[in-house]
Amino acid sequence: MSRIGIGKHWSAAAAGRFLGCLYAVLIGFFAIGSPQARAADHIRVATLKTGTLAWELEVVRAHGLDVQANLTIDVIELASTEAGKIALKGGAADVIVSDWLWVARERSLGDNLMFYPYSTALGAVMVPADAPIRSLGDLKGKKLGVAGGPLDKSWLLLRASALRSGIDLKSEASIVYGAPPLLAQKALQGEIDATLTFWNFSAALEAQGMRPAIPMQDVVKSLGAAGEVAMVGYVFDGGWAAQNRTLLDRFLAVMRKAEWILADTPAEWERLAPRIGATEPDALEVYRRRFREGIPKRPLADELADARYLYRVLASIGGTDLVGPSPELDPGAFYTPGFNE
Repeated sequence: MSRIGIGKHWSAAAAGRFLGCLYAVLIGFFAIGSPQARAADHIRVATLKTGTLAWELEVVRAHGLDVQANLTIDVIELASTEAGKIALKGGAADVIVSDWLWVARERSLGDNLMFYPYSTALGAVMVPADAPIRSLGDLKGKKLGVAGGPLDKSWLLLRASALRSGIDLKSEASIVYGAPPLLAQKALQGEIDATLTFWNFSAALEAQGMRPAIPMQDVVKSLGAAGEVAMVGYVFDGGWAAQNRTLLDRFLAVMRKAEWILADTPAEWERLAPRIGATEPDALEVYRRRFREGIPKRPLADELADARYLYRVLASIGGTDLVGPSPELDPGAFYTPGFNE
């Protein structure tokens, strides 16, 4: 009786509102269990605006790889690699790109950082095309520009290799430290005889007529590495990685897809030309070739074995200022993802 009475007093508009609310509640209930409706997982990635990682992240966005993996990648653009380290350690970023030397040093000082290989591209000693410099011995008495400072990994590797041949580059060559863009300008102007710089700046100089006299991967192998070593990689906090393992693994898998899209697609380089700072097809092809060569292709166990060996070599040159108090590379510094490599 009362139910009939209530029904008599409901207007058509009220009934419509009630049914609309009920429909919304039901839709929301079913959406909670729907994978497509779940909010994408966020990961914060700090990168140099002009760095290789920024190029790859643009490929991820353009091809919707993040959406396919249910990821939202929050990109934090920074002005320097040091700013990236500060962002990671300060909790403002989840992932950066750095080298395992820094990771090892921070772990030896108590931080729980971890590393996963990103690139084997280490750059080269670049010289003018007609320069007589072709070996380490030819650098004696020359003015050598070094990007990254006195504790840069490539400079220490170069020094270590030279010392094995009885050459102390620190005292037998005139060393000029500087930022990569400044050294590239001085190299093109002929103000320095040779320039040890990062791979993308090496590629830029190569595209402008210079040549790699001493590739750093040749130096690494001369020191005893079994293959091309990925000294640069993704770096993140180990505690965060343990709590976000599936998120991290999805991110790493997405970035690997982006790497190969970029490596195998010349059109992507044309699209990214303004960001890269090169427009000539020949120059872009140099970038693409060097980038492709730098994609890690070895098992993680091989990377770790070479890293542990080179760590000892670098520790003998750079001492505790470079590697910290630990005489050995902690094998726990390398992260093993859940997907098949």
